[in-house]
Formats: sequence, structure tokens, C-alpha cells
Amino acid sequence: MQFAQRLKSFSNNVFADMDRAKAMARKTGQEIIDLSLGSSDLPVDPHILNKIALALKDPSTHGYLLHQGTQEFREAAANWYAQKFGITVDPETEVLQLIGSQEGTAHLPLAILDPGDFALLLDPGYPSHAGGVYLAGGEIYLMPLLAENQFLPKLSAVPSDILDKAKMMVLSYPHNPTAAIAPLEFFQQAVAFCRQHDLVLVHDFPYADLVFDDAPAPSVFQADRHKEVAIEFFSLSKSYNMGGFRIAYAIGNAELIAALRKVKAAIDFNQYRGILNGAIAALSGSQESVSQNVAIFKQRRDAFVAALNQIGWQVYPPPATMYIWAKLPHPWQQKSVEFCTELVAKTGVAVAPGAGFGKSGEGYVRFALVEDPEVLRLATAKIAEFLHSSR
Repeated sequence: MQFAQRLKSFSNNVFADMDRAKAMARKTGQEIIDLSLGSSDLPVDPHILNKIALALKDPSTHGYLLHQGTQEFREAAANWYAQKFGITVDPETEVLQLIGSQEGTAHLPLAILDPGDFALLLDPGYPSHAGGVYLAGGEIYLMPLLAENQFLPKLSAVPSDILDKAKMMVLSYPHNPTAAIAPLEFFQQAVAFCRQHDLVLVHDFPYADLVFDDAPAPSVFQADRHKEVAIEFFSLSKSYNMGGFRIAYAIGNAELIAALRKVKAAIDFNQYRGILNGAIAALSGSQESVSQNVAIFKQRRDAFVAALNQIGWQVYPPPATMYIWAKLPHPWQQKSVEFCTELVAKTGVAVAPGAGFGKSGEGYVRFALVEDPEVLRLATAKIAEFLHSSR
């Protein structure tokens, strides 16, 4: 049986390897503390669930949902942006409902790239950004994110011959996995850069609310107010703990929204209407649960950072997201996959290897703050034993 050549780009998957490592550890009797996945363990607010539950008993919600049936959701998304960022959004032409933002970021390259065209991606970065480019037959130029540059790419370092063949640039701040925030000045530079080189600016923005200590997380449209070059993706997975409900949306340039809608129409309809009803309640109702979520993740951040520093693993409190991006200690530098597989095998603590996010992620691991402080402290004690034995 013969398969498409594009599948070769997906032959290596560090996270699938880690999933197998966790399964093997369970078989040997290890109790897993899984800090490897950024899936919130916090509950969905009851007022959201009530809207979904009411829809389940309504047969009119059980059929296919076409684009016009998403109008109320698109209006709620537009109003949310207007209230949060002071940005005017046309719900008819500038919003598109998505079955998770990964659907949008993975499918958008099909609307922008022809085979051989380049996309500029962050390194390290979220794996689906590269996956969508590969599916479209595009080529990737990686922009390294280094600690000395506050994990921001140096746009001036992109070679001119690459820019001649590039069609899009993907950013994502607050950033997964480094937890960095990009200031508004950087977005202004990025918008000007994309205008100069005729690039589509894609901004993946799931952590818009998950910021600490009053650190601002700008929308790209605070720099591209007329939506000339940009499209932005927001997911309800993080702010509202709705990861399993797979609900998100794209906002941006009307031509880009229309192009993505054409791709989407060839692949799927829309999310179940009941889930959209819940999402509308989330976006338009009380935001108290969002503030509570942020406070919980901040408490976990502080507890885990203190615990790691106490065992001699120096890390700094991240300004955003639900992650700690930690440089590996001796003798594990440049061995992130080996560190993670051995750690889960010997202790049951599962974390994500930096190499899974790209070449520049090697030498780091990512901890997801998806357990309560006492569990995070237990994980730290197990890590300390592992580090002591490995020395």
C-alpha cells in the first residue's frame, strides 16, 4: 500500500513517544503525575454547562449547523473583543467559528500556501503550526526564540531569499511553551514587517486571559487596527476550561476569514449548537470564573517555582500561561527526551521534552501546572530524588 509523501513529515512525534513511555510506566506500577499536557484540570463554570444541558433535550439542536446558524456565537465573539481590546469587529465578515483553534491554524495554510512557499514559524513552537504547513506542501523557516532575546524572534535575521518565497508568519503570545509575553511594540514591528514583505500575519492567542501580575497580553489587532494583514485565533479551552468541547474562533481580515471558510466548508460543518450556546454564555456572561482560574494557576506557579528552586533547580516565575519552561540541569543538557522518558519510568512524573517543540527547545522541559500545589510539591520531591540518583 502506498501513501502520500507528506506523511513523512509526521513520522516523528515526541509526544506520541511520551504517551507510550507513560503507558509503560503504568504497567510497571508507577502512579503517574502527568504534567506533560496543557489540558486544564479545572471545571467548566455551571452557567456554561447549564446552557449545553438545556440544548441536549431540544431536538432542533441535533442537526447539522451551517454558517448562518453560528451568527449569535459570532456576535458574542465580536462583542468580547470589543470589550476586552477596544477593537471593532464585524461578526458577519470578520469572525469564523472553529472546532478548536488547532483546526484553524492547521487549515489556514491550505488557503495561503502553494507547494514550495515558505512559512515563518517560531522555534520552539506549537507542533500543529508546522503540521498545517506540511499538509499544504509548504516549506518552513524556523525563527529561533532565545532567552537572551526574551523569547522573541529577530525579524531582521530572516534571510531575504526566504522572504522572497514566504507567504505567512505565525506568532503566538503568550507563548507555549516558553510562557513569554510579546509587548505591543513587538506586534507593531511584526505588522510593519508583514506589510513590507506581503506576508499574512497569523497570531494564535489561546492564553489571552492567562496572565499574571497585571502583565498585558496584547491582541495583534491593537497593532493592526484596520485588519490589513492579520488573523487571530482564540480558543475557549484555557480561559473557560472547555478544551474537550473543541470550540474556538478566528477573527481578522475579511479576505482571510473568507478563504479559511472555503477550506472549512470542504472539510466539516460546525460545532454542535448546544456547545455554541455554552460558548455564548461563557463569552457574554460573568467573567468571575476566568479571574478565579488565573488566581489558581498563579498560586500553582508560585508554589512550583518555589519548590523547584528549593531543590536547586533554578527557574523564574513566568508572566503568563499554565507552564513552567525550565532549562535542564547537569548532566541532562541537550537530552530532554532522555530526561523525560527516564523520569517517568523511575518516578511516574511526566513532563514534556523541549525537543518536542522544535530544535531551539532542546535543553529545556515544559511543566504544565495542571495539579494542585500539594501534588506539584510531591512531583518536585520525586524529581529531586531522580536528579540526585542521576548524578
